[in-house]
Amino acid sequence: MSPRDAHGDPVEYGPLGPGHEPAKDPMKGIRGVMAGTLVMESITIALVLTVILRVDGGAYWTTFNWVYVTAVAVVMFLAAFLQRFSWSIPMNVALQVFALAGVFIHYSMGIVAVIFILVWAYLLYLRKNMIERMRRGLLPTQHT
Repeated sequence: MSPRDAHGDPVEYGPLGPGHEPAKDPMKGIRGVMAGTLVMESITIALVLTVILRVDGGAYWTTFNWVYVTAVAVVMFLAAFLQRFSWSIPMNVALQVFALAGVFIHYSMGIVAVIFILVWAYLLYLRKNMIERMRRGLLPTQHT
């Protein structure tokens, strides 16, 4: 009887079989990339402060606006150090929602948010692909 996955479907292994646990945790690398992305995003969001200060003679520089942008940037920076926890993926998605809501502050924050949402979609795709490759035994370190 062939092995089955969580859905009851047969698992297709690579040509070398299922292998063993990888020698190095590949998810650690993905988490590092996610942390670095959050740091870059927090810096980019913080740069929106210069936009709302300068555009239209500071018309968008209200207390709510600069506090909101600053809070989102700081929380993103702090969240970069929490990527090892299981709840970090939903937290990252929630942070993207808050960043996108910044379009009501100034459209430049919305543009930055859309760009980083695309980056996060790609990172989550890579993470899913890595998990699938590990499950099928297709990583080189699973056969050393």
